[in-house]
Amino acid sequence: MNIEQAKAISIIDLLTKLGHKPVRTQKHRVRYLSPYRVEQTASFDVHPGKNIWIDRGDGNKGGNTLDLALQLMKFLTPEQEHNIQDALRWLGNMAGLSPVIKSVEPDTYFEDDSALSLTKITAIENSRLIEYLSDRGIPLSVGLKYLKQALIYNKNSQKHFKTLALRNDEKGWELRNPVFKGCIRPKDVTFIRGKKPEQKKGIHLFEGFMDYLSVITINEGKGFRDDAIILNSLSCMEKATGYIKGYGYKVAYTWMDNDMPGKDATASLDAFFLTESDLRHEPMNYMYEPYKDVNAWHIKKLGLFD
Repeated sequence: MNIEQAKAISIIDLLTKLGHKPVRTQKHRVRYLSPYRVEQTASFDVHPGKNIWIDRGDGNKGGNTLDLALQLMKFLTPEQEHNIQDALRWLGNMAGLSPVIKSVEPDTYFEDDSALSLTKITAIENSRLIEYLSDRGIPLSVGLKYLKQALIYNKNSQKHFKTLALRNDEKGWELRNPVFKGCIRPKDVTFIRGKKPEQKKGIHLFEGFMDYLSVITINEGKGFRDDAIILNSLSCMEKATGYIKGYGYKVAYTWMDNDMPGKDATASLDAFFLTESDLRHEPMNYMYEPYKDVNAWHIKKLGLFD
């Protein structure tokens, strides 16, 4: 195991393997009793999205998985000296642990979807949704191939509304219309098999379905030869791990946004790809600089306005 592989191991998985259970779980933080010292009040925080830890009861000491491994070894065997190579060997011997893609917290959040329920799914026929696709530079023919129209009920407002909808791999729905972004839970990625799955040469990763559909449109409506993953949110990046790890891909093409979360996501993906043998990373965002994302670049090329 190398350093990048060690850093990519989930801290939550490591603590679970060692028998530590969370005291409190919040959206972006999981709190434990410190695993390497005795305390009565929990002050050890793990941030799963960034895969880092902070021990607030130990002078805010913290770091990545490898740093934690060194602390744990020092606690478990204080009579011995430990270095990075020892920690790498120890993590490598922890059966069942493997690198994961570290998720990134997006800088924009979707509307609260807890009050939403799905009433009906149909083919796209609403004129406003068709116009919305057109405004984003996506032909209806492409939209019909990948998307559905959803009738959604909001129990708070007690009203129905219509959106475009993409099915994710946990049978939830990613929802978009001109004024709304949300989902019908559960939240997950969407995996799209390429036209030549037997070759398994490449995998494309997109933040959202508008970016994916933009590239499909630029490609004259033709799907990828290679497989693709639509993350549906940067917070779902870890969920993409199982679709890539050990699958034999040779090239990973990433189409992340040209903002700070997108750059963080590109770096996180790059770190994970380094743990896969013979997998080359090809970031594609240079193609659409200085625009924020693929769709914004696509709209500009068409002379449309976002």
